[in-house]
Amino acid sequence: MMHNLLFDFTVDKSTKTVTITREFAAKLSLVWDAFTKAELLDQWVAPKPWTSKTKYMNFEVGGRRFYAMVSPEGLERWSIQEFSSITPKTNFKMHNAFADKEENPELPGSDWEYNFSEQNGITKVHISIYNESLERLERMIEMGFKEGFTMSIDNLEKVLTTLS
Repeated sequence: MMHNLLFDFTVDKSTKTVTITREFAAKLSLVWDAFTKAELLDQWVAPKPWTSKTKYMNFEVGGRRFYAMVSPEGLERWSIQEFSSITPKTNFKMHNAFADKEENPELPGSDWEYNFSEQNGITKVHISIYNESLERLERMIEMGFKEGFTMSIDNLEKVLTTLS
């Protein structure tokens, strides 16, 4: 069955915010797991040909995920995510910052809020990314965040199809 799934990506420089809304033809529990379990995140979160490598992830309030996006040549781009709020299968919030391989964060970072809902077998994920500075937001855009995120979401679509 074909679905016309929503994908909206909006940048608002006045509020230093990126807003993403994406629908998936998959059950909420599966989509939630894809965003909150390291073994699933590593299958989709990096835009090809890059891969994702999680060093550790503790998905609980105050917990962290420390991971790298790895280029085909072996270049590692590390990030730290610290979880500040979790409402299972509904919402979670985290602070994200680039980092070096010794876990020293590169500030400023950004605050991410994820909201999940399901209706008639379609799961909607709404993500708000607030940047601490306009410079960081502009850097994200210059680095190809929209294109990279879109490729990652396409990877997720394939992962969800294989897991459904």
